[in-house]
Amino acid sequence: MTNLRTLMLVAVSGGALMALGACNNNEAAAPAESTAMAPAEGAAMAPMTADPMVGGAAMSPNETIVANASKASNLSTLVAAVQAAGLVETLQGPGPFTVFAPDNAAFDKIPEATRTALLQPAMKADLTKILTYHVVAGRLTAADIAAQAQANGGTATLETVQGEELKVAAGPNNTWVITDAKGGTSTITQADVAQSNGMVHVVDTVLMP
Repeated sequence: MTNLRTLMLVAVSGGALMALGACNNNEAAAPAESTAMAPAEGAAMAPMTADPMVGGAAMSPNETIVANASKASNLSTLVAAVQAAGLVETLQGPGPFTVFAPDNAAFDKIPEATRTALLQPAMKADLTKILTYHVVAGRLTAADIAAQAQANGGTATLETVQGEELKVAAGPNNTWVITDAKGGTSTITQADVAQSNGMVHVVDTVLMP
């Protein structure tokens, strides 16, 4: 399990999240970091803001997930992972996709040797599995995820493109926390970053299927 978690942490680097193919329409999103992420009981999370800044760059709602991620300095590892997995074309497609994107700090939690190994051709299948686990079909906003959580006892269950589920619920200090299939957790640090082909929510830890 340790090796698997390590692989996950590195995988989700940049474009990975945007994982691909056919996704099931689920509701997942978290409130934006710039606005209150506190999930008031029965209330929706913070609304989207126009052209939010990620990694020092403005994210245009008229550009694709890949194009925007490539401009964000804190998503460079994710972008490298997406390229290594051969998911660039998919993530530039119409989608829509909702991606829980691990930032560089999330990947830094993984040993450098492991991160390097995941980017090699021999590990492409493993990397793809990790990245697609960070992607949900459809355009899911913070309000969507909050509504689903409210309707289901406080927890929103999202089916990923990879096939397994993610659980999203309110965490401490007005945060929203995602729990993966292995019981690991990741906090949404910035929500509702609109894309022309979906939605991105930045997270602080790589999720593991």
